[in-house]
Order: sequence, then C-alpha cells, then structure tokens
Amino acid sequence: RHFRKRLERDGISCYRLYDADLPEYAAAVDIYDGYAVVQEYQAPATIPKETARRRLGELIRAVRATLALPRERVIVKNRRRQRPTDQYQPDPNESESLIIQEAGLRFEVRLRGYLDTGLYLDHRPARAWIREHARDFDVLNLFCYTGAATIHAAAGGARSTTSVDLSATYLAWAQRNLELNGFVGTRHRLIQADVMRWLAGEKGRYDLIYVDPPTFSNSKRADDFDVQRQHVDLLCACARVLRPDGAILFSNHFRRFQLDEEALASRFEIEDLSRAMLPFDFQRDPRIHQVFLLRPHPDRTRKNV
Repeated sequence: RHFRKRLERDGISCYRLYDADLPEYAAAVDIYDGYAVVQEYQAPATIPKETARRRLGELIRAVRATLALPRERVIVKNRRRQRPTDQYQPDPNESESLIIQEAGLRFEVRLRGYLDTGLYLDHRPARAWIREHARDFDVLNLFCYTGAATIHAAAGGARSTTSVDLSATYLAWAQRNLELNGFVGTRHRLIQADVMRWLAGEKGRYDLIYVDPPTFSNSKRADDFDVQRQHVDLLCACARVLRPDGAILFSNHFRRFQLDEEALASRFEIEDLSRAMLPFDFQRDPRIHQVFLLRPHPDRTRKNV
C-alpha cells in the first residue's frame, strides 16, 4: 500500500518490496512484473537450520498471500556471503526468460538459474541519469553486464554506444536487449575484452563513461580485479579515453568501499551521488551501492591528463 501510488505514477513494475524489514525474516523480495524473487540471506551459525527453514517458509507464504501469487510465480534463491575464490555459476537447465519493461524500454531477465537476474534494480536512477545526459554523446559502458545502461543511453539519443565485458554470455544478452528495443547497427558496438587491457589500447574518445565494476573478479581469461585496490588505476585509464569536457559515472556494490579521493583529486572534480542515486524502494539499505560523478578539472589539458 505504501509503494502503490509511487509505482503507478512512475510506471515501475520491477522493484524491491521487502529487505529484511523484520530481522527474523532475513531475505529480500524483488518484484518483476508479476513474479516475486525471494533471496534468502545466509543465516548466522547461531540460528538452527530448522528455524531458518521454517521462517523462510512463513515468508514465502506471506508473499504469496499478500501479492495473490501462485507458487510457480515465487522464485527462491539463497544469497550467501561470496568469497574471492567464488564465481557465480548459472544452471543451464534453468534458462527461462521474461521480458519486462522499465521506463518504456524492454529487457530480458532470467529469474531462475542465475543469482542475479540481468537487471540491477538499485541502479534504476543511474540508468535514468544516463538516459537524460546521453544525447549526441559517444557513450562507453564498461563491465556492461547485460547492457541495460547502454539501452538507456541509446534511448536518450546517444550518438554511439560502446559496451565492453569479458563475458560472452552477458554480451549476447546485451545484444538481445538492444534488439528488443530496436537499437541495431554499427552505432552500437559490443566488445568482448578484459576492461583494463582494452582501455590500455583503445584509440577512441568518449563523452560519457559508465563504469560499474565487480567487487572482485578472478576469471581465468583475465587478470584478477579488486575494485578497492584498483579503482584509481581504472578511473585514470578511463580518463585517458575521456574527452576534456566529458564525465565518468562510477558505481560499485562493495559495501566497505572507500574512494581514494586524495589520489584522484588532482585529476578530477568529484561529486558523491550515492544518496541521490538511491531508489525509494532501497531506502532501508543505503550501503547497497556507491555512485560518483567525476569530471576532469577544467584547467587540465588532454596532454597532461
């Protein structure tokens, strides 16, 4: 009831409904156009397994009753604490996809088989910001995932989009999202590459760069990446391909992340947009992401950038 008017007014059909509002029921509930995804948080060792199972069952029943959903429209996942050596592994037998809408655009999501669905709901304001600022810009989307930010840039009138990711699976997904929205042709490039290596050799220049790296990555096909340790190098590499009057929108999901402003202050003007980019349905968890806008200092020339 609290969300309904806002959701209807803004045309939002995918949102976070519940996020451990009651500590005993430790899960997040996300709604995707008539489906509910219940992500159970890993219970502390002090909680008996039987108690955790019972509470999850009660939560699922409450979701079904409140939203009047049949059991097959409630998907349950376990979101355990991830270690640096872990990699998310999709289940090839659970590849059912659903086409949802956001701000008049269409996206493919997979509610089963992947821990993440293909659309980060907490980045909805960031995507809207990119759409608003992309007109006539050459836009670069790094660690592009399934290309949602790219779609918004294209819808905002970007002159061109370039999307880079190491995963062929996510790039194919991004291609489908582009096609779903009629954005096809050479103006929209998809590049499979390690982002750091690609930036080192890129000759093009961009007006707007969106970079949303993983907290860490240990792919066998690329160098290890740690966002806290390497974000300065990453942002400086972005600056090399950024036009003098361009901007970088940098976000990440590492809850303990600390931007090294001292190392970046001589190169960028920095604005913390984390609170401004927090959707109303994520207000209970302001640490879910951090977002920064970085612009080159006006008195710096391309030569010394």
